[in-house]
Amino acid sequence: MSAETGETETTVISRTRGYHHGHLAEALLDAGVELARIGGPDAVVLRGAARRVGVSATAAYRHFDGQTALVTAVKLRALEELATQMQAAGRKVPASDPVARLEAIGRAYLNFALTESGLFRTFCIGLPMMEDIELTTDVRAFGLLTEILQEMESAGLLDPTMAAGAPVSAWAAVHGLAILCLDGPLSHLPEPELELIFQTTLRMVLGGLSGRR
Repeated sequence: MSAETGETETTVISRTRGYHHGHLAEALLDAGVELARIGGPDAVVLRGAARRVGVSATAAYRHFDGQTALVTAVKLRALEELATQMQAAGRKVPASDPVARLEAIGRAYLNFALTESGLFRTFCIGLPMMEDIELTTDVRAFGLLTEILQEMESAGLLDPTMAAGAPVSAWAAVHGLAILCLDGPLSHLPEPELELIFQTTLRMVLGGLSGRR
């Protein structure tokens, strides 16, 4: 029974188009993702998600114990969406060309930052990374980067002495560029200039990781 409306959760959900009993947590998460997409992490408010779904705040708190819990779930969803886009980009180039795949996923990362800025800010800017998200191959986006760099090493395109730090270093370069393009002094540059900067960054990363002097 809702303390605010006097209605049961089942009653409220049953009259909300698109949702029914048992799916409220997912509906709230979907609403949180849309709030993040529009306004970034500060817009992800549990009561706001409840209003979008059409249920009381009391019903929402049965599934998320506060705003931080909802933001955490949205961060994970945003990371999954990023990984999906990176994987799709990687599949468009030959699997036998790890350098082209590295460029493709790097471009997908930058594109995600610029086209899904609310979700991007939510997963990497709005709050610290959660303790249960570690930089390992268990995280799909980071795991894909690690996999491609390992393929480069096997092909003799990556200096073995650079292998251990290569994933974080490559990520840092593209992430830094994304931040500069999204919220920094590069945010007003036209697309051709951004493309040139991306290509230069990629060449610097590849040159550094190959050990060339």
